[in-house]
Amino acid sequence: MASKIYDSASAALDGLLTDGMTLAAGGFGLCGIPENLIAAIRDAGTKDLTVYSNNAGVDDFGLGVLLQTRQVKKMCSSYVGENDEFMRQYLAGELEIEFNPQGTLAERMRAGGCGIPGFYTKTGVGTQVAEGKEHKDFDGETYILERGIVADLAIVKAWKADETGNCIFRKTARNFNPPAAMCGKICVMEVEEIVPNGTLDGDHIHLPGIYVHRLIQGQHEKRIEQRTTRKKEA
Repeated sequence: MASKIYDSASAALDGLLTDGMTLAAGGFGLCGIPENLIAAIRDAGTKDLTVYSNNAGVDDFGLGVLLQTRQVKKMCSSYVGENDEFMRQYLAGELEIEFNPQGTLAERMRAGGCGIPGFYTKTGVGTQVAEGKEHKDFDGETYILERGIVADLAIVKAWKADETGNCIFRKTARNFNPPAAMCGKICVMEVEEIVPNGTLDGDHIHLPGIYVHRLIQGQHEKRIEQRTTRKKEA
């Protein structure tokens, strides 16, 4: 079997990037984001991207760098309140936005990865989220139809992976990374450490390597989005 391990983010993305493609990106705030792969996409200049991600990073980090370079055409997100450039582009009519409740977005990714084309949920009924979507009553309650997401490419970040891509996420980084990885036709994963096959306990694997096509080991800055501290007690 050919190795899934590549020397760099740019090498791992070689041949996968096309203008106008859809991209699923893992991470929660700035936690567990594939920062090396995002930087490589910026450097490649791929444009007119539609990005499925819980958030859009901050102005100078994470997916925010792709907004700065005007490479993103549309964002499908839950939380975008930390990015001034995102707000500016949206208010100026330069960026399309599709707001998704967090649980809905995660389930849309998971559903797409499991081959489920759509599902009904009560979340969003009676709000702008429900506009234009099919409504259906079950047991006297109204639900809306949400479509599963299948992205051209998924970029995600894990803590550890073996050589076949079986991986473990740490704490909050587990939010959105597994379903984002699942819903990509191709998944490229960056990790802090690649270990030999058989090293990881099979019962502790969060995402099996069947979903991972290419793998890199990278250096990560791990910024803190909102630093909150308290004074030491006397």
